[in-house]
Amino acid sequence: MTAPSTGSPGRDYLAIVSGLLQRLADEQWPAIDAAASAVASSLDAGGTVHAFGTGHSHMLAEEIFYRAGGLVRVRPILFDGLMLHGSAPLSTALERLDGLAEALVVDHGVVAGDVVFVISNSGGNAVTAELVEAVHDRGAIVVAVTSIAHATSPQRRATSRPPLHETADVVIDNGGVVGDAAVRIEGLDRGVGPTSTVIGAAALNAVIVEAVGRLAAAGRAPEVFASSNTAGGDAVNGRLLGQGA
Repeated sequence: MTAPSTGSPGRDYLAIVSGLLQRLADEQWPAIDAAASAVASSLDAGGTVHAFGTGHSHMLAEEIFYRAGGLVRVRPILFDGLMLHGSAPLSTALERLDGLAEALVVDHGVVAGDVVFVISNSGGNAVTAELVEAVHDRGAIVVAVTSIAHATSPQRRATSRPPLHETADVVIDNGGVVGDAAVRIEGLDRGVGPTSTVIGAAALNAVIVEAVGRLAAAGRAPEVFASSNTAGGDAVNGRLLGQGA
């Protein structure tokens, strides 16, 4: 998505993000609606919501975990080697490694009826494709958050794996440009200002809020964390985690 230049690159970026957020509410609402239905059905049946991403996408798996106002039954699939704080080049290498996803899923535990958010802007890494296969084999539902523009572009990195949007059960398109960096600045030969994180976080939270709203309306509200930074919050969360009376 592009927007008319304001003469300020920072304002241009905010205008692009604003447009992409509106796009979630309009064009992508059917996918958000479907994802919310899957999450609500899973929670109502005693299932769990899982989330997985590599590189910067792992932040979105953490975004919905142990949050004030967030679901208690969320388990992120986190593996240090696929994050950036240890070694960014190693993270890139590992996300292209065959066989890793199956080991992660076996160690983590995903069962039939669960919902797994899989977040990948490019949608083409080996670990992402294999993780979708592994959780499908276990009967779980996959909700993807990805950039279809990038995944279908001739500029994407070549891979033998099917792109995420072709294998997931529900696909939320983050609307990002190829390469994710959305703002062009004169004198610079590449874009700046990635949008996938902010739009992905909004999409995931919209799904969860919608799912909670539906369950609450049916009289079956799921457990939700309080803020630990408010009076009584620690006690509430302790009870939810089985750490107190």
